[in-house]
Amino acid sequence: MLADDMLGKGRESEDLGPYYAAFDAMAEEGANRVIVGERDGEVVATYQLTFISGLSLAAARRAQVESVRVSSALRGSGIGALMFADVEARARAAGCSLVQLTMNAERVDSRRFYEGLGFVASHLGFKKYL
Repeated sequence: MLADDMLGKGRESEDLGPYYAAFDAMAEEGANRVIVGERDGEVVATYQLTFISGLSLAAARRAQVESVRVSSALRGSGIGALMFADVEARARAAGCSLVQLTMNAERVDSRRFYEGLGFVASHLGFKKYL
């Protein structure tokens, strides 16, 4: 699913070894969840949810959403909205007061989707590859 989009095609690997190792590491950390949506036995959606305790915003606990994917054949069908209803329910249950995410600036459709769900592009993000 990670390679099933315009950006993932060029950056994801066919070697599954690193992905399995990352999944194991995430499970050991305890604050990570990988949520998978299925339809008729086929994976059609996924996202990663990480709970983060923080000091700012009156010691707000956050839910960080990453790796959001919906099968290209099903985009626009409402699955994304269902996924984010699930994100919010899990975040509330974990005591989070906000949900945050980052997205690649090239994902214009994704930005419209997130804004339609009530997300606000309130911060400027930076990355530095090591």
